[in-house]
Amino acid sequence: MSMSSPAVEIVSTGRYLPDRIVTNDDLREFVDTNDEWIRTRTGIVTRRLAREDELAAEMAATASRIALERAGIAPDEVDAIILSTATPDRLLPSTACDLQALIAADRAMAFDVQAACSGWLYAMSMGEGYLAAGRAETVLVVATEKMSAILDWTDRTTCVLFGDGSGAAVLKRGDGSKGIVSSFHASDGRLAELLWRKSGGAKVPLTPERVAEREHLMLMSGREIFKNAVRSMAQACDEALERAGLTGDDIDLMIPHQANIRIIESTAKYAGIPMDKVYVNVDRYGNMSSASIPVALDEALEDGTIESGMKVLSATFGAGLTWGAMVWQF
Repeated sequence: MSMSSPAVEIVSTGRYLPDRIVTNDDLREFVDTNDEWIRTRTGIVTRRLAREDELAAEMAATASRIALERAGIAPDEVDAIILSTATPDRLLPSTACDLQALIAADRAMAFDVQAACSGWLYAMSMGEGYLAAGRAETVLVVATEKMSAILDWTDRTTCVLFGDGSGAAVLKRGDGSKGIVSSFHASDGRLAELLWRKSGGAKVPLTPERVAEREHLMLMSGREIFKNAVRSMAQACDEALERAGLTGDDIDLMIPHQANIRIIESTAKYAGIPMDKVYVNVDRYGNMSSASIPVALDEALEDGTIESGMKVLSATFGAGLTWGAMVWQF
């Protein structure tokens, strides 16, 4: 079986991480936890947290400016901005429209994608579709997450896991030699309450009483999420590889969603990819939801882990439940 020919190329990437570094020991000041407990269960050592006045759109703007500058593309040349976030600065309008204004991408249509941790890969496929259909020439795909704003900082099972950050990529049609080779996406809304926020939408509006009960903050059933994440990401890898005409042996590097080290190790094992071919930065940043993959991709390109000619597999899983995978040729 021959590899599929990519139609859309990743021209450049960029990332932004807040300056504030929070260690496991720092978390002991306000929640019952310790460094050993967090490390052994998650692999996380530090995470970046945004300032209270730092907006998701502002983080996205910094990552986007870097990606556009590296591509030599002016903001007013962008035709579409597709932004993934589970932590919008406000419910209306979209964070993508705020980003458009911040970077002066005046020609671009802009909209948000909400698929939680899977959102950036979903958005990448949407950008690929616009380009392949000839509906756009340049697409900016961004993920930006301020997870610290929706965490219950009294719940040690969740607040130790997450961090803040943003990653961006510029997409254009390619010559078939490199780019997005294949993708696979899936969802199961029957399992929505394994990872959710009970209040804050039109169904259950916020009230002082619901805020006092912390119903607007994220809730997670950790064990069930772990089981579903590993199974779903393994399935997504199999599907994306089959659509690409490849096997795990053909993959030079895997960039998984950085949920925690145990999920990463289990997914890599099921995909048949050794850990020395898996890019891991969860120890430094924690789980940045949909921003984790674009940040890791940008790092891997910048530090030389990804070299020309490499085949890269990425897989993700998030609330919804949602999951997916994508194969890239560099």
